[in-house]
Amino acid sequence: MQNIVDFPEVLRLIDDRSAAFRAAIASAPDLDVQVPTCPDWTLRELAQHLGDGRRRQAAIIAAGPDAEPPARTDPKGALTAPRDREALDAWLAESTALMLDAMREAGSDRGCWTWWGRSQAPQTSGAVARHQIQELAVHTYDAQLTQGAAQPLPTDVAVEGVDEFLTTVAATTVPWPFKPATIDLHTIEGRSWRLTLNADGVRCDDLAADAEPGDMAMRGAASEMVLYFYQRVPLDGLETTGDIQPMEQLAEWDPNAY
Repeated sequence: MQNIVDFPEVLRLIDDRSAAFRAAIASAPDLDVQVPTCPDWTLRELAQHLGDGRRRQAAIIAAGPDAEPPARTDPKGALTAPRDREALDAWLAESTALMLDAMREAGSDRGCWTWWGRSQAPQTSGAVARHQIQELAVHTYDAQLTQGAAQPLPTDVAVEGVDEFLTTVAATTVPWPFKPATIDLHTIEGRSWRLTLNADGVRCDDLAADAEPGDMAMRGAASEMVLYFYQRVPLDGLETTGDIQPMEQLAEWDPNAY
């Protein structure tokens, strides 16, 4: 499968979603309110997570393929993000800039540590960059939702996000432990994919126009799909046909436990 967008566009989308997240934080009346979709965190802790996480990714990319990742930072630990609003905005912007600089320096094909070694996504800075769009996009949605002003993910981000999730998070070489199945996913924006779940694992491919229908089909806006994948919205917002059990099993299955 070919990436939907090229590396410079991936970096632009990261910068765009970073700016949207900072805008949501800047407009929040209170940063100490609970985030409904991340109930263990406040908005301030979400901002801490985003800033620290981008700095961690910058270090991972700069270290190259043979380095172990730096430890994760607990957003409920000592807050390193500034409390002053203007200083917090500058700190968040700097966090993204550090990551983008590391990505530009490495280029899209340089190897680096990732957690998805058994997926279809390569272990490269380009693949990390693709995943970072979704980290920022979904947490921007979280921050907007906390203020009652959640917006759909932008179309280009969402369509890219469906493909990135299916090839990075859903796909695996771990054998599927349930009944073999095929799941077809159709976005109203025009892209379609097929997940094949069997003893070889979970595989994602572009859906051929002349393919016979799978065991289940899911249709809807790409934004709604991404938000469903990340457990921000229920399945109800998407049209489904056929047997939904494989999708429910996939949502609950942890291949890392095998």
